[in-house]
Formats: sequence, C-alpha cells, structure tokens
Amino acid sequence: MNLDDILVILLAGGAGERLYPLTKERAKPAVYFGGPYRIIDFTLSNCINSGLRHIYIATQYKSLSLNRHIRMAWNVVSEELGEFIEILPPQKRVGEHWYLGTADAVYQNLYSVSREAPSHIIVLSGDHVYKMDYSKMLRFHVERNADATLASLEVPVSESSRFGIVDIDESDRVTGFQEKPAETKGIPGAPGMALASMGIYIFRADVLVRALEENAANPDSQHDFGKNIIPLLIQTSPVFCYRFYDENKKAAKYWRDIGTLDAYYDASMDLCQVNPEFNLYDPEWPLRTYQPQAPPAKFVFAEQGRRCGQALDSVISAGCIVSGSRVMGSILCPNVRVHSFCEIEQTILMPGVRVGRHARIRRAIVDRDVLIPRGALIGFDADEDRRRHTVTEGGVVIVTAEDEPLIGPISEEALRAEAEADRSGPAQT
Repeated sequence: MNLDDILVILLAGGAGERLYPLTKERAKPAVYFGGPYRIIDFTLSNCINSGLRHIYIATQYKSLSLNRHIRMAWNVVSEELGEFIEILPPQKRVGEHWYLGTADAVYQNLYSVSREAPSHIIVLSGDHVYKMDYSKMLRFHVERNADATLASLEVPVSESSRFGIVDIDESDRVTGFQEKPAETKGIPGAPGMALASMGIYIFRADVLVRALEENAANPDSQHDFGKNIIPLLIQTSPVFCYRFYDENKKAAKYWRDIGTLDAYYDASMDLCQVNPEFNLYDPEWPLRTYQPQAPPAKFVFAEQGRRCGQALDSVISAGCIVSGSRVMGSILCPNVRVHSFCEIEQTILMPGVRVGRHARIRRAIVDRDVLIPRGALIGFDADEDRRRHTVTEGGVVIVTAEDEPLIGPISEEALRAEAEADRSGPAQT
C-alpha cells in the first residue's frame, strides 16, 4: 500500500496532571523515560519504523521543551521528498478557544489536514509506551473496507473500569463502545477478557472530516474521540477492531499508559531488570531520540582504600560520572554526576542532577537539574520525606528544585566545591 498519502496526527497536548510535579514545567510527552528518551519518542519511533513520514504533532500544554526536543531529535525525514514531522500549536482558526478535547484538536487543524489531501488519517497519542507497526493495522483497515478502525488490547474483565471497552462481533466489527464501564460481558469465546481501546485510530479522511464537523456543531459534546466520535460512527459506518500485534517480541504484550507517578516509576524500574518486559535493545526496531553531545559514562576512584564508582543492574546514560559511589537498580539520565561516598538505590535521576558526597537516596525520582546537597537522606524517613517532598501512594519520593530548604537549583559555586572535594581524595563520613 502507498503510504505517501497517509497522514499521522499525533496528539501531544495533554497536561499530564497525574504526573505532577514532573509535568510542572513540561508536557507529559516530554517527560524523560528510560534514560535519554522522552515518552513521545516511542510513538514517533513506531511511525518511522512503520514507514509513515507525514506527521503532525498537536501540542498545547507547556510545550516549549517538547517543541525543542522535536526540533533537535526528529529532523530525520526528507523535506525534499515531501516528508515532514511538524508541530501544530493551537492557532484559533475556528474560534477563540484552545483545544477542547482530542477530537477538537484535530478539527481545529482541518486546514492543515486538507492541504495534504490524505486518503487516510491515523490518530495517535503521544503519551504511551509500546511498539507497533501501524502499517499492519492500515492493511487490516483497507482489507475490511472500513470507515474507521481502532486498535485494542486484551485486558482482564476486572480492569474494564480503567479503559474504553470495545464490543465486537465474529467478524471483528465494532458493535459497541463503553467508556470505563463498571461491568462488561467480555470477548466472544473469552469471557474473562475484554478489549480495551488503545487510543489508536485510522479513519478514511472524508469520513473523519465529516464526523468532526458534525461534532463541532454539537454544543453538548465533549469533543473526544472515545466519548463522541467513535460511538457515533459505530451507528452509521463500518467500524472495525484491530487486535494489537506487539513488535516488542515478548511473551506478554507491552502497552503502558504511564499516567501516574507510581506507574511511571514501576515501568522505569522494569528497564533495570536482566530481562525487562520492554526491550530497548532490539536492533530490528530502533528507538530514536536526541542524543546529547556528551562524553561516555565514567566510573572513577579505584585507588587503594577507596571504593570505585560502580553501577549494578542500572541504566546509565552518556555524560554520567559516578565517583566512588554505588548505584543499584537505578536509571541515570544524561549528564548526571554522583559524587563520592553515595548510595543510590532504585532511583531515577533526571538529566543534569548532581548528588553531593555522602548522600543516600532510595526509591526516588529526582527532577532535572536538581542539586542533592552533601549528606542528604531521601527515602529513609517517611515523615521527613512527606514534609519536604511529594510522596506517592506507593512511597516513591519526588524531588524537585522547589523543595526548599533541602534541595535547591544547581549553582556554579556548589559544583566547584564538590569537584574540589572529589579531587582532594577520601574524607571521613
């Protein structure tokens, strides 16, 4: 099938309120995941690996860091061949309001869509982690002569209230759609399982344009694909359900909406396992991102009487230096510096974090460019952690630059002091 007339619209404007405070200064798709990657990189990698190179990214909420990342990381397409990965901020072409919902985000950009004259439109979300070849779903869509096709994932019936649930007949045609139902009858032939919508849609372009125009004229609509567009199309058009085919090559299918801090933390810690559920290292399915111009990671101070810097069961990114400290089961994003005599355990250190000597950190997420001062103790005293920081229901401590007085922004004077202390050799605790 010719993919040159297929247009992708990637929705990346979500506020990510449940990931606060990690989303205090950035959109959810721009949050780091797995070291150097941003969450949006996984959906964009799926597009490129699927042969899709006409991509609009609809942004809205605190999009500066996301826009910069797209500019620096995703200049991999050829403009001379008509390919593009282009950002669409709210332009108020059809009114004075910002995007009112997922469907409205596409509706407000119909001017840009019409200029591309696509035959089909693929609508994706920029805040999920998974591997999928969209061209396989597109072939399924065309073979069924569908007006719309949505992707689904099998989930236990007991978890139906967390998802939009799809009802189908024997031919995989969608007969019903319920948003987070309390009960569901399950899949034909598999009563203990239900089909959950993944927020991945393919539409015939003319069908989608007509549905969006009708939806925009309805003042009572929530202007959402799952709540409004899909239920309406089911009644009037052939809508089919495509079962998720996972390119992750594991026994269980991997799709994560890392929408909460605990879910984000658990998915991140999985990457540190010997055999993680999500494979970052498959050369047949490359995952692209912006790689900073940083030197290799380094582990130093192996002289007699001093423990060498070491990292066990951890993901260490470029530009990191671990000086005479121990890192266990943790993720260090690019350009992290761990000074001497520290213990870092089951922790995520975002880019540019500096950890002062003798600090001990356990089960924490430390936000970008935060300085952990000398001797800090995080993740050991629950009451003290809650007094100073955000602590999740699962007990994960979230450390940001605003968590005064223990934590503050990095200063050049503090960096010089730590560097000089490391050069001076061992010190008493």
